[in-house]
Amino acid sequence: MKTINWGVVGLGGIAHKFVQDLQTLDGCELIAVCSSSAERAKDFANQYRAEFSTDSLAEMLLINDLDVVYVAAEHVRHHEIVVQCLQAGIAVLGEKPFAMNAHQVAEIVALSRSKKVFLMEALWTRFMPTLLQTKEWITANKIGQIKAIHADFGFKADFFPEKRLFNKTLGGGALLDIGIYPIFLSYVLLGMPKQIEAVASITETGVDGATTMSFLYEKATAALTCTLLAATRCEGLIYGENGMILMHSRWHESTEVSLFENEKQEEKFSFLREKTRGYEYEIAHVNDCLRQELTESPLWSLTDSENLIALLDAVRVKIGLEY
Repeated sequence: MKTINWGVVGLGGIAHKFVQDLQTLDGCELIAVCSSSAERAKDFANQYRAEFSTDSLAEMLLINDLDVVYVAAEHVRHHEIVVQCLQAGIAVLGEKPFAMNAHQVAEIVALSRSKKVFLMEALWTRFMPTLLQTKEWITANKIGQIKAIHADFGFKADFFPEKRLFNKTLGGGALLDIGIYPIFLSYVLLGMPKQIEAVASITETGVDGATTMSFLYEKATAALTCTLLAATRCEGLIYGENGMILMHSRWHESTEVSLFENEKQEEKFSFLREKTRGYEYEIAHVNDCLRQELTESPLWSLTDSENLIALLDAVRVKIGLEY
């Protein structure tokens, strides 16, 4: 089995979690890290036993054995970093949101396809066993035709205007950071809606502190919320003609999902994840794609990413949020 050699760009909290999960898997290795701070890169490399650290992405991309780069930098830097990696012929797993708008996503998708270099958005929830089980129950018609989806994601964030979550120049706000998850659930189960409505509470820094969205489909609706101003239940509820599926809190990374048919609980699926955060599933998927020499994922395609950013852009228009 070919060992897949990883590099990481952007060394914040999510990069630590990602690498910790990566190092639980066989057949892959962290070999290089890059940060705007050479000292931070060196400390990160020492902590996780990576051979190479730098404050220059161009330098990192010259490493002969580098197979794929995980982009975990701020939202506003995703596009430029992904472009640089693809131009160098290096595969990319790019954190969500893929880029700041549909135009930027279209550019990186076109570049990936023209260069025939693997590219995938890091929608880790797509590869979670609980999401796969939910889709399996729906495909098996366990709850009948989906009629409604309710999904929320909220936590109370400390208000630091200069930091990422509330800083407009860094792509802050609830929608891009966590609202993408409820939108993703609606999209992955029902596709593109016919109509979108949305309202938001805009903070003094000009980003959305909270956004509520309604998606209308031919035969269903979706009520979706995200907020940085309060802790919410963080559950995913899928209501069908004959039953309901509950994705337990926090649903986007949950280890439990329950099936109710005719108001009676029929099945409960759960799995143990004691030593990892859940990133190992998308990492393993990328490893498999690279070993098969694929240029995009069969489970979360580049077209899926284009559709998702189109939905995010449509919501931003509704709430008057421009970056």
